Amino acid sequence: MSLVIEHGRLVSEGRVFEGSIVVSDGRIAEVCEESSPSGHYDQHIDAAGCFVLPGIIDTHVHFREPGLTQKADMESESRAAAYGGVTSFFDMPNTVPQTTTLEDWEEKFHIASSKSHVNYSFFFGATNDNYTLFSQLDRHRLPGIKLFMGSSTGNMLVDRYGALLKIFETAAKLALPLMAHCEDTETINRNMEQMKKAYGPDPDVMLHPLIRSAEACMESSSLAVHLARTYGTRLHVAHVSTAKELELFTGGNITAEAVIAHLFFTQQDYLTKGALIKCNPAVKTLADREALRQALTDGRIATVATDHAPHQLTDKQGGAAVAASGMPMVQFSLPTMLELVDEGVLPIERVVDLMCHQPARLFEVNDRGFIRPGYKADLVVVRPETPWTVTEEVIQSKCKWSPMTGHEYRWQVQQTLCNGHLIYNKGAFDAASRGEEIRFR
Repeated sequence: MSLVIEHGRLVSEGRVFEGSIVVSDGRIAEVCEESSPSGHYDQHIDAAGCFVLPGIIDTHVHFREPGLTQKADMESESRAAAYGGVTSFFDMPNTVPQTTTLEDWEEKFHIASSKSHVNYSFFFGATNDNYTLFSQLDRHRLPGIKLFMGSSTGNMLVDRYGALLKIFETAAKLALPLMAHCEDTETINRNMEQMKKAYGPDPDVMLHPLIRSAEACMESSSLAVHLARTYGTRLHVAHVSTAKELELFTGGNITAEAVIAHLFFTQQDYLTKGALIKCNPAVKTLADREALRQALTDGRIATVATDHAPHQLTDKQGGAAVAASGMPMVQFSLPTMLELVDEGVLPIERVVDLMCHQPARLFEVNDRGFIRPGYKADLVVVRPETPWTVTEEVIQSKCKWSPMTGHEYRWQVQQTLCNGHLIYNKGAFDAASRGEEIRFR
């Protein structure tokens, strides 16, 4: 099977250039600058007026399967990913059962092999007492270890200092990345107790950023960075949400992730969006958002992901104590980041670095994340100046709602190729398509 993408503006490795891409047997066979390749091809994509990017690698999603499939499942959310130009995802371990045993980790791969439309892999979840299992994980199949250093579900909150030391030490010895959710639980619990005394059992969602406060984030992130420096652990701090935390990231083996919610919304949006934008860590101040946006271009933020976390709409009712935290964003992450390009926040080359190149580099993904001959043909074609509005009919996530409903974008995904296969083409979707297991190192 051969395919050619012609007449597009290719974006890869800090460059934007006119060119064409030849795809053969699922891989990029040739990248032609300016000139069009000769020969016969089974499929042609005319990308005139469009930009061609590597497929997005979303390193932080919650696709809810197994056990929470009333909210979402592997099929629905990977379809939403494909519609949004996301060709690879790393799923988080807080499912039911939690992905904290070798058997449950393997089961997720089994589910994805028959249901996921795009490429997939799965973090292994750390607990207070399972660090001895890390050495039994196949490091060629594993993006890394996920550590919850803040309020979570079940036994996935690691709240024993001795266990934290063992987790950081073991991950360092095995040269495995450790992705940490950093919020200090004692601070959050204390803040929640004070708010409930002042405002009742379910404080208004406007108070969510004061409960899951900047101080709670900074205290936990500081501890994680200290432990990573002590042991030489490869640490990636998830969904950084405050300006203060950015002081911790100066390169080396410690890096940071920003997610779309904290780059797009501010606490003023609680007035109109309510609990639809409630997430953990909380959306905070305009100053925090602007600092995060600045950090996209100066290197303090290394990757951009979504923390895609669907809930049923009924679960999003209530305030800071009752409403569920999390929002579905995987379908809209790329158009949102390209909107920041239009606003002058960052160049399109940096979007590709943050969402494609850096995820591939930091997690040592094999043969993906770049437009290079020999690499897997994971590609997305996007057209600027093509207005469209988010409606319920547009939303592919199983929950069928989004905080972006009603928002008008000016960048539109035209085509998504996964392993050389055209899975999404201007509204047409190949439901029979299946992704591949991602390989590492």
